[in-house]
Amino acid sequence: MNQFLGLLRSPHRVSWADFVVAIFLCGVLFALIELGRGMVVPLPAVGVTVIHLSPLYLPYYAGRSLLRMFIAYFLSLAFSLVYGRIAAYHKTAEKIMIPALDLLQSIPVFGFLTITITAFLALFPGNQLGAECASIFAIFTAQAWNITFSFYHSLTTIPQDLIEAAEINRLRPWARFTKLEVPYSMIGLVYNSMMSFGGAWFFLIASESFTVLNKTITLPGIGSYLGEALARGDVAAVVYGLIAMTVVIVLVDQLVWRPAVAWSYKFKLDQNETADPPSSWFLQLLRRTNWLKATGASVWTPVAHTTEALIIRLESGLRPRARTARRAMAGRVMAWLVVVALLLYFGQFTVGAVREIADMGLLPLLSVIRLGFYTFLRVMAATILGALWTIPLGVAIGLNPRLARIMQPLVQLAASYPTNVFYPIIGIVFLALHVNFNIGAVPLIMLGTQWYILFNVIAGAMAIPSGLKEASSILRLRSVERWKTLILPAIFPALITGGITASGGAWNASVLAEMVVYQGHTLIASGLGAYIDEASSVGNWAHLIWGLVVMSTFVVTINRLIWRRLYRLAETKFHLD
Repeated sequence: MNQFLGLLRSPHRVSWADFVVAIFLCGVLFALIELGRGMVVPLPAVGVTVIHLSPLYLPYYAGRSLLRMFIAYFLSLAFSLVYGRIAAYHKTAEKIMIPALDLLQSIPVFGFLTITITAFLALFPGNQLGAECASIFAIFTAQAWNITFSFYHSLTTIPQDLIEAAEINRLRPWARFTKLEVPYSMIGLVYNSMMSFGGAWFFLIASESFTVLNKTITLPGIGSYLGEALARGDVAAVVYGLIAMTVVIVLVDQLVWRPAVAWSYKFKLDQNETADPPSSWFLQLLRRTNWLKATGASVWTPVAHTTEALIIRLESGLRPRARTARRAMAGRVMAWLVVVALLLYFGQFTVGAVREIADMGLLPLLSVIRLGFYTFLRVMAATILGALWTIPLGVAIGLNPRLARIMQPLVQLAASYPTNVFYPIIGIVFLALHVNFNIGAVPLIMLGTQWYILFNVIAGAMAIPSGLKEASSILRLRSVERWKTLILPAIFPALITGGITASGGAWNASVLAEMVVYQGHTLIASGLGAYIDEASSVGNWAHLIWGLVVMSTFVVTINRLIWRRLYRLAETKFHLD
């Protein structure tokens, strides 16, 4: 309290920055209250459209969408920090949790919506909160896996000298978590958070206006606004929605992600100061706000210290051997809880479908596997084609702070745009040019998945220590030698992380990319994505479950045979140590 009063008594205790930030935060608080109030209204009748295409409703719809996305993001971040740490430090749990993460990543948003919507509606009968929870959970599934993989991979590649320093200083688990693990992972966490948040826009239409098992539920939001505009063929409304989405993406970039990038740069593993580090006008504004400093000094800092002291006391209450046994037991318990939860969660929905799947016959079952191979070829083609241009661009942005300041907002805007909005337009072009849609679906998948590679490469390039870059300049390495001896080895772990998440994202994107419908025109590519999309729309439960099983099997098998082996190589050979 004395610190708070001292800051307020200072000569510069009130400035224009204090007023601006106070008004801004009050506006955010008021918006949260009003937007949250709209989440607990009675649920409209199924099939009733509640979306108005007047542009006057767009600010409210944009606010509702942002609220869902930020709730899902904070849940994703909390999940990632807990799940990733347990998987990284408990080898028994890792053997179950990482394949489970592969499995969860392989299930498309449609699958989660189909399975969860009934449960959430039953949890809040007659209230829109149930549908809101289902939508938030769907957005969560579009964000969480990428952030979790990033944190897990960062923990497994912490340099040995930092680990030894933590052991020499006898850091307890909580201190190690807050002073080593999270700071070391921060750049990757920020960039993968940007990618996950931006990638969630891709599935926003599907998560706000969804048809599952012949039931259509629409929630107010900018995604459902665009979906309704596309369904009615209202070009003006589509343009209004895209303009509103552009404004929202730019605002989020300026007020959230650019400050986060500038702040995270202080965690870069480097002994030399960067001549031109990232900057943010909003972060500078916050740093000039005296009352925020006073609040932090008098409220948040004591709370943080008290919490840390309580955790340390709890840790100290256990003997070392007991702590080790408890941690091992916690890992095993968590692993088995994940397995049991997955079995219970999916088992209750699949028991009735097993008999229907058996009644499908052998040939239909095998034909779905054949469709899976078609989609597999498109996914691999989209991932490779996306990597060809994202790797050099990501390295250029990550190594050049001036270029990063120009390109980061553009990249964030491009990654956040729901490119599936343009699928109907691209489909019409394909029809006019007589493009075989079995091939044309590849660039559509690539539009929704290439950004995972780009953002991970940017984070990997940014994390390269300046000393190594200066050494390559002193040795006068040619471009090819520099890429071979410095850049590719340094970004390899981040590149593999991007490849894993891009591959999983491509399977998800295939559900939207392999079947495009617009005003009576339907383009279908033979593949597993189109099969799942059609089964979800018509409510064919047996076909949907079998399609999800086949897709999950493909994703887990590919991750085990290809991506995991590449990542083990990154851990052993390309470890910054």
